[in-house]
Order: sequence, then structure tokens, then C-alpha cells
Amino acid sequence: MQRVITTEKIPLMLWLAELDADALEQARHLANLPCAFHHVAIMADAHVGYGMPIGGVLATIGAVIPNAVGVDIGCGMRAVRTGLSDIDPPELKKILAGLRQAIPLGFKHHDKPRPVASLPDPGDLEREMPVVAEEFASARCQIGTLGGGNHFIEIQRGRDQRIWLMVHSGSRNIGYKVAGQYNTLAIRLAKTKGQEAIPSQWQLAALPLASAEGQRYLREMEYCVAFARANRREMMNAFQEIVAEITGCDQFEPPVDVAHNYAARETHFGREVWVHRKGATRAFAGEYGIIPGSQGSRSYIVRGLGNPQSFMSCSHGAGRVLGRKEAQRVLNLREEIDKLNARHILHSLRHRSDLEEAPGAYKDINVVIASQADLIEVVTELEPLAVLKG
Repeated sequence: MQRVITTEKIPLMLWLAELDADALEQARHLANLPCAFHHVAIMADAHVGYGMPIGGVLATIGAVIPNAVGVDIGCGMRAVRTGLSDIDPPELKKILAGLRQAIPLGFKHHDKPRPVASLPDPGDLEREMPVVAEEFASARCQIGTLGGGNHFIEIQRGRDQRIWLMVHSGSRNIGYKVAGQYNTLAIRLAKTKGQEAIPSQWQLAALPLASAEGQRYLREMEYCVAFARANRREMMNAFQEIVAEITGCDQFEPPVDVAHNYAARETHFGREVWVHRKGATRAFAGEYGIIPGSQGSRSYIVRGLGNPQSFMSCSHGAGRVLGRKEAQRVLNLREEIDKLNARHILHSLRHRSDLEEAPGAYKDINVVIASQADLIEVVTELEPLAVLKG
């Protein structure tokens, strides 16, 4: 831990030396919520988000906060270690071409609905999960698709002398809809049921866990977490098939799969609480995690140390140092491309609009990893070889 701030209702514990003013203000809001428990943990990759900093960990009692989970519910990482010890550039290019044909990227979806069995069992949709019910037909065309933004598919070379496959994606539109509708509902309930006031400008409206609305949100959120995991599984299955066909690889180890946008019921400091991890990865003792860098820097397979001060959490990536529009405005496209070409990475930087995902838009992953040595231990470092972005 780098520092502790004790000026608010409960302490703020930070795993980074500097936090931008807007994100720090959001962290202070978290620490003054009526439902907040014990302290707020801010991870090494933290930056401003919507309502709550991305890279924040908040434990609550009696309430769940949709904006403390985020709009891409269940977003996370899936990584697979292959039996390959090397892979040559022509094979990499063929794999990328195969991925572009097999997996819709960005806003693209499958033309035909995927089998219902490829999605998590929805149960009694109409009664238990009305938003999922409304979006379920569309979700059948979105399962096994990457999405846009910082989502990626990557081929990597590990320090363990193996080739790794990695996918970063979430719950697509179904998670976005659940997040938006329940945040709107939380705002409306706060106005009509006389809840203890949370300033509307904080964008942290809460749903009481004792309410029917709070319980419905939990069911729909947990479904979206399961959908996001299934989404990564479908893409990784296609990824492995393409790699096997092109390279002849027949060894793929069981995946490491972690989410970093969700709320979960856990016990910390002697209380049962709901831990909101928004851009944060669970790091229970001995538990494997994934911390990716940018498309121009290494990623990490890590093992949690179970540090209670972080609610047994760690960072979910490098974290942004520039906002998306800011990156497009201030970064030099030629310089960013040259950085990637110098390392012989097959990358996704083509146009100025792509600069939002340029390496220069992200924090130094080496500093981020070093800042959380009390939260995780590094198992394997992974160097990027080829990257697809949404």
C-alpha cells in the first residue's frame, strides 16, 4: 500500500502514489456512502470512471450499487497456456485472419442466433430477470463476440517458454442494459422511498438488498457475469481451433478465467458484505489472476496473496493515463506505430481513432505490478506477439 487518507467517514487505502483529482474525488464519495464498510481500496491502475473510479474496491452492508459494478458487468480475462514453444510470423498472420472470420469484432454480431445451450441457463426469465428476458434473443447473436473499446484477443510468448492465448471481453449489450436500467431504478427509488440522501451528482444511487429491486438486480448481474464468462469461453474455443488447425498444436491447458466488474457476497473483517470490484480482480490467497498491459506491453499471470487490506483484490490491468478522446488528441500516431513495429508486434493501430488504445494511453504496467507486491506474486510474464482489437 502506498498511502492512507483518513479525512473521510472511513479510510481510503491507495496502492498508487498519485491519483488524478477527479478519481480521488470519486473515491472520497465512496468513503462517505451510508452503506460503505470499513474502508475503500483503490488499486494501482485506478483512474476516473462513472460514479466510482475504475480500479476501486468497495464493500457495502445492506445495499448494492449498480454504478459500483459498472456497465460491462462480468468483463474479464481468459488465458490458456498452449503446448507451443514458438510460433512464426506467417502463422501469426494466418491466425489473425482466421480470428477475423470466426469472431465478430467491435459492434458486429453473429448473423444467426447461437444455440441456447451456449448461453447460461436463464431459468424463469420473465419473473426473475426481466431485463435479461428482454435482451435474451439479441444475446444469442452476441455470445462469442469481442466488442469494442479495450477488449482484445492476443497471442503472447511467456517467460515460461510457452505460447499463450488471451481474450478480454465482457457481457456485451445485455450487461449494459442491466446496468443502465437498474441504475435508473435506483435513482428513482432514492427519490420515492426516503432513503438516506446520496447526492445525485455522485452517481452512486443504491438498491437496498432487502428490496425486491435489489434482489432482482443481483440475479440479473450474476447472470451477466455468467454470460460474460460464457462469451469468453466461446471465443477461446474458436481461438484454440484456429491455432490447432494452423500450427498443429494439440495441447491446451485448462483456462485461467477471471472477472473484474461485479459484486459478490464475501466475509471481510468479521462481517458479511457485498464487495464491489469495478476494474479490480479477486486475489484470494493462492488464487490465479490475470493482469494485462497494453497492446505494446507485457501481461501477467499472477497468484493472489489474500491481503485483507485490499479486500483480497488486485489491479485488473495497467489502467489509463489518458482518456480516450485525450489520447486521440495528444498522441502521435506515427510514433505509437513505430514503438509497436520496433518490437515486431502485429498490432491494431491504423488510424487516429485507434490511438485511444495506443500504448501511450496506458500507465506503465511495470510500475503497476511493483506497486502491488503485497497483493500478488507474479507467476508468468507474457510478451505480446499479435493483437486484435474491437
